[in-house]
Amino acid sequence: MPPAALLLLCPLAAALSGRFWHLTDLHWDPGYEAAAASGRLCPSGGSRAGAAAGPWGSYLCDAPWRLLASAARAMASRLPRPDFVLWTGDDTPHVPDEDLGEEKVLHIIGNLTSLIKETFPDTKVYAAMGNHDFHPKNQFPGKEHRIYERTAELWRPWLNDASVPLFRAGAFYSEKLPSTSGRMVVLNTNLYYDQNAETAGEEDPGGQFQWLEETLTNASRADEMVYIVGHIPPGFFEKKRGKPWFRSGFNERYLRIVQKHHRVIAAQFFGHHHTDSFRMFYSDTGSPINVMFLAPGVTPWKTTLPGVVNGANNPGIRVIEYDPDTLRVLDMVTYYLNLTRANMVASAGTEEVPAWEEEYRLTDAFQVPDGSAPSMQVVLERISTEPRYLQRYYEFNSVSYDLTPCEEACRVDHVCAIREVDFTKYNRCVKARSPASAISSVCFLFFCLLLGLLGPQQALS
Repeated sequence: MPPAALLLLCPLAAALSGRFWHLTDLHWDPGYEAAAASGRLCPSGGSRAGAAAGPWGSYLCDAPWRLLASAARAMASRLPRPDFVLWTGDDTPHVPDEDLGEEKVLHIIGNLTSLIKETFPDTKVYAAMGNHDFHPKNQFPGKEHRIYERTAELWRPWLNDASVPLFRAGAFYSEKLPSTSGRMVVLNTNLYYDQNAETAGEEDPGGQFQWLEETLTNASRADEMVYIVGHIPPGFFEKKRGKPWFRSGFNERYLRIVQKHHRVIAAQFFGHHHTDSFRMFYSDTGSPINVMFLAPGVTPWKTTLPGVVNGANNPGIRVIEYDPDTLRVLDMVTYYLNLTRANMVASAGTEEVPAWEEEYRLTDAFQVPDGSAPSMQVVLERISTEPRYLQRYYEFNSVSYDLTPCEEACRVDHVCAIREVDFTKYNRCVKARSPASAISSVCFLFFCLLLGLLGPQQALS
């Protein structure tokens, strides 16, 4: 083909894929700067002792405003005109409820809404509420509430007329995607959180499960592919063995819905973990049918969840490349800020604005053609069996913060969390892959061999 023809094809090739941002877990700490100026630890750091708060943030703290503004500038620089933006919640700092209140929660949501609007003034934003975007935190009701109503008003420029009453009633909604035949489904999975006492005794809080089933059924009839978006994911936290987020019944029902409607679900995008991971969904016969991507948080805050070792992360933001016709995920590029380096450079007085760097590209890092369910199954198998891929995934998991070796127990925790969203199957996976189970299997095998070699009478005598 002549060079001129190739040049003509390049714009066409570029037009075949779309790109959007996924932003999650900003957790703005409005008291950070004042505390740092007086030599105290930030409010979100609690009583934990640590190094002085740096100019751009601290691993013991939630994000100062200048870190969030830096992330927004990096997004505008890297991809100023995305097709749309996903913003999957958790805006307020990790502080006691008595230090917040409804008005402070709404003030924080409002400020971050303004930051995103100013960064992408002409871009559609699909926003979901996180478990910290309420007062008291986690206690989301499955009915109308002032915080739902006020948040709907803040997000009114992003919501169509049909979405507003739905959001006011339960903080979930669905809308068509721009320039595609696809649909975005934004869930309020805080209704299913095991820390939410408001919905503990309900079968279908807010009727969201029924609404989701109807929405997916209608999408199938209309030949629409769907992205499902939310904050708290089903399944287990990979950094703490046996730690689920949903109540058991809610987890089971969500899993059944994905299995039933997987043909119209192109992918799922969630946050909450502050880590970079994914979750696989399978058919009853064990075939990979769907994948959920968990994006890293902007906050570097080190979790206080008991049992989690070294649970901080570098700030991360993500671009997803996709096929507008099928919504198939073609690739993902994660950008990050090395917080330690940024603070050191700032302290030396040699650079005012830190550089957000490309951390990795999915297809290059794991040698797969795209981010489809079959490809992510290949990634999982490589993580499960090849130490170099396991270590690569593990370092990306904390956005290149924790670079220590991921040993056997670490591998079990991550592999089982990725592979099994179902409670029973997850527990079975951990038990089967744990070192103690492996030793028992070897001993049993040795005993069987001994029986075969010696005969039953000799072996037992």
